[in-house]
Amino acid sequence: MAEGNDASIDGENAAPKSKKKLIIIIVAVVVLLAAGGGGAFFMLSGDDPAASDETVPEATTETTEKGANYVPMPRPFVFNVLEGKRDRTVQIKVQLMVNTKSSEAIIRKHIPLLESTLVSVFGSATIEQLRSPEGKSELRQKALDELNAATTMVEESALIHTVLFTGFVLQ
Repeated sequence: MAEGNDASIDGENAAPKSKKKLIIIIVAVVVLLAAGGGGAFFMLSGDDPAASDETVPEATTETTEKGANYVPMPRPFVFNVLEGKRDRTVQIKVQLMVNTKSSEAIIRKHIPLLESTLVSVFGSATIEQLRSPEGKSELRQKALDELNAATTMVEESALIHTVLFTGFVLQ
């Protein structure tokens, strides 16, 4: 009979422990759901550009789209430069800055022309140019001039504001 009492005592202790665990799990789940819901609310409640465009009159659309728009070139440019008897490998990642969304769309349309232009500009670079900050700046300026000449040829307008090197490796 003492054994039966021990079992009932253990059973009574097990029930409160089980209830405590259950309450802790429920509280944890509620906290996680509340945090997830709050995160989703903040992510989804930001300004919707489509909704704000509907309220803007057509005359001001051009001014609202102005600003810095970046067009990344789809792949980095990899080429070799001769240094004495040794070949050096260079990899340059490029982004183009334009002033309007419409210019961005036009630039994306002419990516093959722009890539070809950059290949010829980078192919003419010297190792001294690629090593010095001044040389890199000259290379960026030359790339900008050549790219704008190419866009002027096909679109009758210089569309690119700045050429940015977002990655530059010389090995």
